[in-house]
Amino acid sequence: MAALAYNLGKREINHYFSVRSAKVLALVAVLLLAACHLASRRYRGNDSCEYLLSSGRFLGEKVWQPHSCMMHKYKISEAKNCLVDKHIAFIGDSRIRQLFYSFVKIINPQFKEEGNKHGNIPFEDKISSVKVDFLWHPEVNGSMKQCIKVWTEDSVAKPHVIVAGAATWSIKIHNGSNEALSQYKMNITSIAPLLEKLAKTSDVYWVLQDPVYEDLLSENRKMITNEKIDAYNEAAVSILNSSTRNSKSNVKMFSVSKLIAQETITESLDGLHLPESSRETSAMILMNVYCNKILKPVDGSCCQPRPPLTLIQKLAACFFTLSIIGYLIFYIIHRNTHRKNKPCTDLESGEEKKNIINTSVSPLEVLLQSFCKLGLIMAYFYMCDRANLFMKENKFYTHSTFFIPIIYILVLGVFYNENTKETKVLNREQTDEWKGWMQLVILIYHISGASTFLPVYMHIRVLVAAYLFQTGYGHFSYFWIKGDFGIHRVCQGAFEKIFSLWPLSKCFELKGNVYEWWFRWRLDRYVVFHGMLFAFIYLALQKRQVLSEGKGEPLFSNKISNFLLFISVVSFLTYSIWASSCKNKAECNELHPSVSVVQILAFILIRNIPGYARSVYSSFFAWFGKISLELFICQYHIWLAADTRGILVLIPGNPMLNIIVSTFIFVCVAHEISQITNDLAQIIIPKDNSSLLKRLACIAAFFCGLLILSSIQDKSRH
Repeated sequence: MAALAYNLGKREINHYFSVRSAKVLALVAVLLLAACHLASRRYRGNDSCEYLLSSGRFLGEKVWQPHSCMMHKYKISEAKNCLVDKHIAFIGDSRIRQLFYSFVKIINPQFKEEGNKHGNIPFEDKISSVKVDFLWHPEVNGSMKQCIKVWTEDSVAKPHVIVAGAATWSIKIHNGSNEALSQYKMNITSIAPLLEKLAKTSDVYWVLQDPVYEDLLSENRKMITNEKIDAYNEAAVSILNSSTRNSKSNVKMFSVSKLIAQETITESLDGLHLPESSRETSAMILMNVYCNKILKPVDGSCCQPRPPLTLIQKLAACFFTLSIIGYLIFYIIHRNTHRKNKPCTDLESGEEKKNIINTSVSPLEVLLQSFCKLGLIMAYFYMCDRANLFMKENKFYTHSTFFIPIIYILVLGVFYNENTKETKVLNREQTDEWKGWMQLVILIYHISGASTFLPVYMHIRVLVAAYLFQTGYGHFSYFWIKGDFGIHRVCQGAFEKIFSLWPLSKCFELKGNVYEWWFRWRLDRYVVFHGMLFAFIYLALQKRQVLSEGKGEPLFSNKISNFLLFISVVSFLTYSIWASSCKNKAECNELHPSVSVVQILAFILIRNIPGYARSVYSSFFAWFGKISLELFICQYHIWLAADTRGILVLIPGNPMLNIIVSTFIFVCVAHEISQITNDLAQIIIPKDNSSLLKRLACIAAFFCGLLILSSIQDKSRH
């Protein structure tokens, strides 16, 4: 009765909500979200630099997330490369001096906070010719004006970047009087034209005053209240004419430090100066504002302009546009033909004359329809991955964001189970299930930012690699190459020479080198041989009729089955403990290719020795397993951002709802791509050998054309 009720309920749900209706809903959601984001950018502006300088929030305690974009954490080498032959000047009070120190420490972490606190502090890196100066001008007065005026008159001494700000000294010295505020307005009014003139050729930032923690202020600073600070900030904003909507202003307001201080000022030692972690965040924001447009880091989307369309992208857009037009024309002609052949009513008998109509779909229609759908999907890929229409944010790992989804999919996977059609070892339903749960765990690993949870990832990726070879899921040649190179123990230098040659370089290089390919090859270089050995042993045992693969039967005799199960469980747990306790990534990576076979074989035996375990499978995991390749590829473009370093944000301000909606669209797109590729495969790869050879020749010519166009495109860039 329970099974009958379950099947009836499933049929009822499928009647009202099918995969087709889910895809229609996903399409509607994409159109609405694209329209909303386009309208938002038209209204609020399209400058992510402005968001970086003015808005954001903390993820956890110390991770700052700008609104709508990703912030890159600059290393020493990157900072020096960006700032080579540059001069940066910080001018202002003790708070600006703190920002100066934090900025310099990005370039040289050993730089100590020494020197005259009420004087100028120079810094210079002779190797990269980077010069950073702090100029002590605690008040906006004639002295600061004269310093700025010299820069406007001397183009040689003028810095490339100017960071200025001051107010607390004026409040302190004049005891928070209204006259001091009036004088501040007059002084900043006289300086504003000079700053605007400098901002035409240099980057000029005015740092708004951070709030104070009044309870910790000393007696001689009690007059520095947050009310006074707000008044001074309002004066600076109004005079410098840099509101949040005026993205055309030359002088940029650095107001984000206020938001950072509001969260961290309670950690201040004196109530006035920010803790070191907050200063480092502000300094890193400055580095992102200036350097992102120069170095263009993958995970630094803030302040990066949209990349121009490449030649291949333009040609692809034309091809898919023509496909859509062709399909529409074909559809209209087919519809008109169908109307002409529609049954008509016999006036004498009152019955319809039924014409015999050929309802078979022509290959041309299927081809045009597939390209039409693929063109729309590629447009969505471009909007998410290249057009900067949707927002992107950094990931932040917590144990709950990783383990709660893991437990959730585990419960669903156990709940949706069915009997297998066959009970052989690694039958199709079981291997689909295997691919499904592995792919889902990988997706959760990526979306949760569990980069610190390395052992889990190592487990999953080797299981995926081994499985793909053993089941022959279209990756045989890929792993054969890896195994072949494993035999000859190719050194890295020879490896780079081979895979850096054209046209192999187009397939294996990333940012001009093959390190990523080398690294991943080394992790799984023996998996092909492990898989071949397992297949040989399995076929030998099957031929000798040692295996009992009937429904409900243990794979071996009871004693052997129990012994192997015990060994497998112990091996599985031992390997898991070793991997989980791994602290040195390099050492673990060296051992991983040799010992990972233990984990794989243990899992296969545990899953297949008991007859009852081999006779059932999770239909939930198997469904995802059938589209695992599409899920793995699509995640990089329409679900995550910056090569899995960030998250695509379709619905800002609500992380949970955003994950639900983006995941729903992502899964629908992956399923549709799976169907499209299946349809195209049936057309492009015929059963007739002569036709197959001709089409393979056309495909080879097509890819050769792509390689030539890619080479032309690379030459035009250089």
